[in-house]
Parts: sequence; C-alpha cells; structure tokens
Amino acid sequence: MLPQWSDHIAALAGARDALEPLADPRDPLLEQGALKLLFQGLASGVFTAFGDPDFPDFVPAMNSVLNAAMTNPDFVYGTAMIDGAGTYRISGERGDSLFVLFDIAAGGLGVMEKPGPTCGTIDLDSLALDADGRFELLLSAERPTDWAGNWHRLDPAATTINMREARYDWRGRDGRFAIDRIDRPHGGRPRDAAALAERLAALARYPQRFAGMWVGVVRAMAAKGLWNRFEHDDWAGRGGVAGQHYYQGLFDIPTGHILLLETEIPDRVRYWNVQLGDLVWNTVDWMNHQSSLNGGQARMDADGRFRAVIALEDPGVPNWLDPGGNRKGAIMLRWTEGSSGPAPTLRAVPFDALRDALPRDTPMVDAMEREKSLRQRRTAFQMRRRW
Repeated sequence: MLPQWSDHIAALAGARDALEPLADPRDPLLEQGALKLLFQGLASGVFTAFGDPDFPDFVPAMNSVLNAAMTNPDFVYGTAMIDGAGTYRISGERGDSLFVLFDIAAGGLGVMEKPGPTCGTIDLDSLALDADGRFELLLSAERPTDWAGNWHRLDPAATTINMREARYDWRGRDGRFAIDRIDRPHGGRPRDAAALAERLAALARYPQRFAGMWVGVVRAMAAKGLWNRFEHDDWAGRGGVAGQHYYQGLFDIPTGHILLLETEIPDRVRYWNVQLGDLVWNTVDWMNHQSSLNGGQARMDADGRFRAVIALEDPGVPNWLDPGGNRKGAIMLRWTEGSSGPAPTLRAVPFDALRDALPRDTPMVDAMEREKSLRQRRTAFQMRRRW
C-alpha cells in the first residue's frame, strides 16, 4: 500500500528535531523564525520534488518569500534538473543585469538530490549574443557536427543547473531564460503512482533535512566562537559560486551599542554585497528593511573604505543595516571576481559615540529621507522578477 496523508504528517512531525538547540522558546522571534524555516523547506521543496530532467524548467529555489539559506537579495535564482547523458538547449535574452551565471553541478539541494561538486560554470557574457542580447546555448557530451553556435560540454555526472542573475539596481530589465531537452521527442508520459508516492514521501521528510542544513551552519559558526567575527568560506560543492570570496559570521549587538562594520574594497570587483540574517539563516526581509547593501547602493567613504552600522534603531546614517528586530543574527559579505578578498571587521560602539567613530563627513539621514529611501527600495524590489 502506498503512503497516505497520515504517513506524511507523521514524517513532518519529526522535522522539529532539526531545530535543536537553537530554537529557544524564551526568544519568541527566533522560535517563530525557526518554525518558518520548516514551512519554507516544505514550500521550496514542492518546486524541486517534481522536477524532471526530461522536461526541465528553471524553478525558483529561493526568493524574498523563500528567504532561507541567506538568500542574496540582489540575485534571481533558478534551478533545473538535468541528465548528464542528455542534450539541452538554453535560450533567452540577457537583460541588463551585472551578470548571469549557470552553475552545472553533480548534485544539489533539491528534494530528490544529494549535494555534489560543481562540474563547471558558464558566464553568459562569455557567449555570443545578438544585438538584442538574445542567445542559444547547447549542452551535450559532444559538439554536434552541424552546430556552429554556443556550446558547452556537459559532464555525464551533471544533475542540476543553478542560475544566478545578479543586479545592483533592482529597477533594471531582467533576463528571460528557457531550457529544453532536445535529444528525445517531446511528449508527456503517464503518471506513475509509485514514483509520485516516492517523491511525496521525500518531500515530507525534506523540511527536517532542509532546516538541519542551515541550523547546522549557524551551530558550527557558534561553536567556533564567530560572534562579531568573520570566517572565510568558498562554499565549494555546497551551492556557492566558484571563485567567490564569502565572509560569514554571527553578530550580537550589546545593549546600548551598535556594531560598526568596516572593510576595504578590492581594486577590481565584479560584484559585492553584505546582508543580515537571523539565527536560523533566514535572510532578514530586505524588501521592507534595509538589511542588505550592495556595491551600487552603498555609500563609500572618502578614504575608499566601506563602513556600515548594524543597529536595532535607525542610527541616521546612509549605510544602516537593519537587523529587523534581531539582536543576534547572521551576517555574510561576498566579493565576486575580486582582485583581492579583504576581510571585514565588526566592533561594538556605544550608540551615543557613533558619530565619533565615523568619518567627519558622514552625512545625516533624517526620518523623512529614510522613509523616502525605504519606499523606493520596496518599490524597486517589487519590480523584479521573482520566478
């Protein structure tokens, strides 16, 4: 007999175990954020549980609603299941993003997958595009003799393509992308009850696995004592971008203080950002809070350094990072294709001594200016494609 609803509910009931020991009922905000993480695992899992390498589609692995795993506010993400033995055509229009990357991997974070190493990354700007930014890209084990266009060798171990579309200015023109398997005749096939039941059973187990991954990341950083400190990571084989510097850590804002983030900027860098999350690695709501800043949004100081203020209340400076009510949480900074990877620092400063800790020419931002900028931020983000 195939699993029934009660069987799936029983599987879901065990997911709460993945949250220990970080989900603390004495911290209602953290407790509810942790429970939200379980629901996100179920919701995001629906997109990948039923993926089919014969009928691939770039589905939204993460976005402003499914904001787990420290989702990058500046990226549109998509993931598609593939078969390394197949032949695929990716087509579309580039748009005006900073870059679009297709990361081919032998595994992934989806319901029916296990994590695996990267098999290669394709930068859309390395391909031939027409005058309107349109393109076609063929993926296969061997280049067809009659194909003179863009081609990339497909590793036989490949199971997943992850797409990242990056942007500083959220108001720009997003790209459009489609993927199709072309080495087999197109046509549907009958549903198989046993195969569908297998996927549903995996989906019911997924929230525990999903939450466990991200709670595990925070737990590991806490064990290393990374409070108000950073560690370097490349996230190789775990969904990261090859060649990208990640700096991650945990923040703890002492009562009556702010945290001052400082860093140098690489001489050359294609993209960078900094963002805040909670203690189960949900990114703080960036549409309604200035919880992230990127290289296009940030104000740079005259000495070439970037300084930002993490504070529960508005400190009245341009580079405020709003933790959304979280006194403790997670922080991540990325340098993409940087000529170097400067390490950022965090230090606590009494709130009433903040102006003395900043350069003298740091502007003041009053309540009216903040209201205007936050509404502009909110509107700009809603203009983005999130699918």
